[in-house]
Amino acid sequence: MRFGIRLALPLLCALGLSASAQAADEWPAGKPITYVVPFAPGGATDVIGRIVATKLGPVLGTSIVVENRPGAGGNIGSEFVAKAKPDGYTLVGGTISSHSINGSLYRNMPYDMVKSFVPVALTGQLGNVLVVPAESPYKTVDDVLAAARKTPGHLSYGSAGNGTSQNLSGELFKSIAKVDIMHVPFKGSGPVLQALLGNQLSMAFDNIPPTLPLIKSGKIRALAVTSAKRDPNLPDVPTMQEVGLKDYEIVSWQAVFAPAGTPAPIVNRLSTEILKILRQPDVKEKFATMAIDGSGMDSAKLAAFQKAEVAKWHDLIQKAHIQTE
Repeated sequence: MRFGIRLALPLLCALGLSASAQAADEWPAGKPITYVVPFAPGGATDVIGRIVATKLGPVLGTSIVVENRPGAGGNIGSEFVAKAKPDGYTLVGGTISSHSINGSLYRNMPYDMVKSFVPVALTGQLGNVLVVPAESPYKTVDDVLAAARKTPGHLSYGSAGNGTSQNLSGELFKSIAKVDIMHVPFKGSGPVLQALLGNQLSMAFDNIPPTLPLIKSGKIRALAVTSAKRDPNLPDVPTMQEVGLKDYEIVSWQAVFAPAGTPAPIVNRLSTEILKILRQPDVKEKFATMAIDGSGMDSAKLAAFQKAEVAKWHDLIQKAHIQTE
């Protein structure tokens, strides 16, 4: 009997692999794919997701439905995908927050940032920027710091949510400069920028892409970028390091993830097609105008990059004693 079981096991494994390969060959068979954006419309995650979805659908011969599920710094939408059937029909636009930062900030994470997903492709990297309303009396970072030190806790900054890179940008700012500024979390870049335009916030930290049109139109003012080097789209805006915040650097990133267990052939095809899309001239041009580095990474490179990011932000968060509300 044991001999028979030994003979049967390889056969069963082979049949399982064969069935998986057949399912992958037939995928997506015209069935719609859901691409979850775990933030509100209008932010970088939403913009990148819609560009990728628009291009990817025709290539795969199906439609890709972008669905916004905002909240908890990307945790709500990401949890939904983590618990979805791993059949290639549900994807998530993961970010530096939902897939590398949140695990060090939230006590009760509803998913494992690494084990609950399989990486598909890195779609973009981008810096953040500190902005204030056009009518704000603050013309420089020094103006903000002087006001914050004069009346601790009086100023407020908005972010796209607890645990986002925007939130971390603000908390690192407070930690290095040793100032007390109230954090007001929103469910994405769109809402926070609307609040800033309505003068409901003293300032905001946000991804550069959604802020660019408002900065260039003069509706908001950029004071400093969070990257180590100046952004080509904002050449006159200094870095945080240039204004005196030593070792300050935060660069956000965007990527596509699928639920853990999604068949490798499906993941590989998605990765290949998404990287091809990122290399298309019109996509490269669009990304460049939005200050997004769309050089991308395949599944394997993204997996290694994500693990390094998880460790990096855990160490920084612990060192800076950064906590979410």
